[in-house]
Amino acid sequence: MENARPTWVRRCSGPRGTRWAAVTPGARPSRLPWLSTLVVAIVVTAGSGFAGHQQPGRLPVDSPARALLIGGAALLLGRHRFPRTVALGTAAVTAVYLAAGYPYGPVFLILALGGFAAVVAGHRTVAWCALGGVWVSQVLVAHWLYGALPPHHGPGSWGQELLALVWVVAVIALSELVRVRRERLAKADEERAAAERRRADEERLRIARELHDVLAHSISVINVQAGVGLALLDQDPEQARTALTTIRDAGKEALGEVRQVLGALRAPGEAPLAPAPGLDRLPELTEQARHAGLAVDLTTEGSRAALAPGTDLAAFRIVQEALTNIVRHSGSRTARVLLRSLPGVLEIRVDDDGPAASGAGEPSGGGTGLVGMRERAAALGGTVEAGSRPDGGFRVRARIPLGGAPEPGRGPEKAAPDVPEEES
Repeated sequence: MENARPTWVRRCSGPRGTRWAAVTPGARPSRLPWLSTLVVAIVVTAGSGFAGHQQPGRLPVDSPARALLIGGAALLLGRHRFPRTVALGTAAVTAVYLAAGYPYGPVFLILALGGFAAVVAGHRTVAWCALGGVWVSQVLVAHWLYGALPPHHGPGSWGQELLALVWVVAVIALSELVRVRRERLAKADEERAAAERRRADEERLRIARELHDVLAHSISVINVQAGVGLALLDQDPEQARTALTTIRDAGKEALGEVRQVLGALRAPGEAPLAPAPGLDRLPELTEQARHAGLAVDLTTEGSRAALAPGTDLAAFRIVQEALTNIVRHSGSRTARVLLRSLPGVLEIRVDDDGPAASGAGEPSGGGTGLVGMRERAAALGGTVEAGSRPDGGFRVRARIPLGGAPEPGRGPEKAAPDVPEEES
């Protein structure tokens, strides 16, 4: 239906240049096109006077003719707000002007602008009827009603009417081309804005994952070591000192990584001051876990090639989050980490023998650890499976394509619905 189309289209200016964009239905521009309308009124009034000298069979431009021309041009002030009314109004003015016997010429500019505004606003039927109505009225006057109108001295030329018809079709065709182009530009702007919003959302989620992984791991280590330090403060001061040293080191590392993330936010586009962590830092990670009371057995299978920075970071964070979950939620003090390099795929497996620590099965306020792991893997076309093993332990298994694209024939995988998950 015609009313379902955009009310009209306006011109928008921005830092990237000037573009045409669709206005929300019901919206209205705040300014009227005074300058362009004034120019049209002057051109039409003056031009029609000159055109009259070349058409001896037509009446000269007098006061009623000037009133019609100025009135038709004045209607163009509302061509953006009321395009249908303006199209019909300019058509009526043009039809009366020609039926009265005044000269052909610039008057058609008023008609063309009125129809043009209606077409680009989406009111195509109204514009076609307005332009076609003027042509039909001219044919009727020139070939059948000329006897009732004193200025006309006989039937007109059909060649002239054919030329007028071609002109009407050309105006409609040009208007349609402009309308289609503006709609495409408006759609492209909307898609560009949507893409920018998606990128902003993805960046926000990435930063949230980074902060979660850094803080969850470090705070878990600090929490465990604080408990050890408090328990041994009187009985074994040296061991308590070691626990406090571990707390200091974990806090220092967490602050450094948080500063790096926040620094990237404050200075977008600049390279980070420190390299992002990767699998080469697994020895540091296992050492931190050991200080937190968790012995980590790290095994590597296959020849691991150099990883892309995003893949390397994702693999490190997945191992880090899995070990953090064991520290927080498992009664096991031993974890096994397996890195297996397969053709085109890096497989990560982290196991603990359980059982779950007391309170681990209680709701933790909506943890996001496993969600973050899955998001990291999915961003690279990989998958993460997590769940309890039949022997009572817990396993996290991730598969990350080394090319950063989904593996052929593999869709997103999820843990079985009956497998309980533990999240930080």
